[in-house]
Amino acid sequence: MADHPWEVSRPISAWVPGGWSETKGTKISRNERPVIDQEKCHTCNICWIYCPDGAISRGDTYSIDYKFCRGCGICAEECPRKAISMAMEGGN
Repeated sequence: MADHPWEVSRPISAWVPGGWSETKGTKISRNERPVIDQEKCHTCNICWIYCPDGAISRGDTYSIDYKFCRGCGICAEECPRKAISMAMEGGN
């Protein structure tokens, strides 16, 4: 279980995100994916807090692990600076 990014970067939490199912062989299907505009982002942690899949990683900049993201759009909706937008899957 320690191979999941949630366990590595957030070891004090007992909650395991829904994205965990991807590593068990369940293919994630999404129509849109979130894209972070690093110029607008001011690392407020809101997207990281609200992401139900634990797919957002914190650091100097934020990144999204699409292996675990289901494309629900909660991060984009909750971002106060609108630094996250939803792009069509497979698009640029």
